[in-house]
Amino acid sequence: MTVTRRTVLGFAGALFVAPALRSAHAASTHFAVIDWAMLETALAIGAVPAAASELRQYRQMQLEPVVPESVADLGLRGAPNLELLRMIEPDLIVASNFYEYQRAALERIAPVFAPTVYSAGQPPYAMLEEATLNLGEKLGLAAEARAFVATVAREIAEARQHFASASGHKVFVISLGDARHFRAFGRDSLFGDVLVRLGFENAWAQDTSYSAAAPVGLEQLAQTPDASIVVIGPTDPETLYRLPQNSLWNALPAVRDKRVLFLPPLDHFGGLPAARRFTQLLREYWKASL
Repeated sequence: MTVTRRTVLGFAGALFVAPALRSAHAASTHFAVIDWAMLETALAIGAVPAAASELRQYRQMQLEPVVPESVADLGLRGAPNLELLRMIEPDLIVASNFYEYQRAALERIAPVFAPTVYSAGQPPYAMLEEATLNLGEKLGLAAEARAFVATVAREIAEARQHFASASGHKVFVISLGDARHFRAFGRDSLFGDVLVRLGFENAWAQDTSYSAAAPVGLEQLAQTPDASIVVIGPTDPETLYRLPQNSLWNALPAVRDKRVLFLPPLDHFGGLPAARRFTQLLREYWKASL
């Protein structure tokens, strides 16, 4: 992608604002972020990056923490604007193991910190805790990172007590691809890991089944008739419109018995902030709906 004069002028303001932001948020490093899990985490511990990827979509999904308007948008996470990144002259580029294929190109601009945040077959929560602590060290915010890790752990423990009467209850955590297919969050997903920490049993006994095409048919939700269903947003409006007309969906025991929750959008591969938000939303919606 070519950087135009309009892009340069539009970005100039962010360059001038960045030093003040770094001072205000106590981060000693001028940095950019490619990965959303690490973007959430940086913001949660009080560090505002100079730039990050796919901010338009992040803001459209209304994810938390909110990204300040001063942060420049690097474009797609899978193909960030390297010319713009060079202009920013970061001291550090924060990515994750998802973006190892970009490492060589990114390291020609600045040192890269890319912790492992997800690994097939492994529950990710402990990895995300470690990534948070290491990011705090990199950004000069070690104490803030430790405090945030402790806060999220405490809130999950408190929520487990809140859900004590539902301990062991089976729950599917899914994302709807369309009115007939879903993505399943298994034990190696953030939501699956947190679900177990809250005292529930993940009704999806396999590892996460996730792709753009939503690979699992709705009929598989009927195999565990006593399980509730938690749908993680974003959910396409057309899917929501068609779902009540879908006989397969309506035949599911959880749907008939009103044991289905629809949660707002969350980062499906987020960091500890997404884990915290999932916990908060589950407490709120479970109490209101089930």
